[in-house]
Amino acid sequence: MRVLLIEDDDRVAGPVMEGLNRFGFTVDHARTGADGLAADPSEMVLLDLGLPDMDGIDVCRALRLRSHVPIIMITARSDEVDRVLGLELGADDYLSKPFGVRELVARIRAVTRRARPTAPEADQEASSAANGLASGVQHLGPLIIDRRARQVTLHQAPVALAPKEFDLLAYLAQDPGAVCSRQQILDTVWEPNYFGPTKTLDVHVAALRRKLGDSSWIDNIRGIGYRLTPPPEASDPSSPEHSGNAL
Repeated sequence: MRVLLIEDDDRVAGPVMEGLNRFGFTVDHARTGADGLAADPSEMVLLDLGLPDMDGIDVCRALRLRSHVPIIMITARSDEVDRVLGLELGADDYLSKPFGVRELVARIRAVTRRARPTAPEADQEASSAANGLASGVQHLGPLIIDRRARQVTLHQAPVALAPKEFDLLAYLAQDPGAVCSRQQILDTVWEPNYFGPTKTLDVHVAALRRKLGDSSWIDNIRGIGYRLTPPPEASDPSSPEHSGNAL
């Protein structure tokens, strides 16, 4: 997701950009309201109310007049009137400084889910495609993932997965070959504010590899995370593994 951060204080912007990048977001930074209004289109706007050239409320009003892009206000102001006014002008949520990156990411994802029904047509099509994937049957070579029935088969044999193992496999399979960071996986498959041991992810990956019968199904990208990639022999009908049960 591409996010536009309109924030003049680099002491705030720097950590926010670094944190969002770790969660897989692409962040464009504008230091003034004018630069923010002139920036390329984004999928989410994080808007500081205390800007040097114009009030963030006016930026919110201008953005809403021309776009349905979700807006989260970021403010150090304690006056409730400002927050209420921003929400009435079309902001989707607000976050008070100081805040943590995980809370910000949770707000972004919550706002994105709520905003989908009123998104532009192109976003609706993308959302429909994503929903179709989530509710349908996906084929990855000999691996079949039925999300509605929460069932997995490999070489036509059922694979018994624990609930979190299925959720992890389904998440990685949404974009085969794409690298998902550890934090992205924990934040999605577990919960946005998961603070438990990250070792649990490695345990679930190891279990999945074992049940899929080939560790190369899930690549470990050192220092980043994991990706799902069907092994070359998985799509080769002449492979010896295809002559019997791969499990």
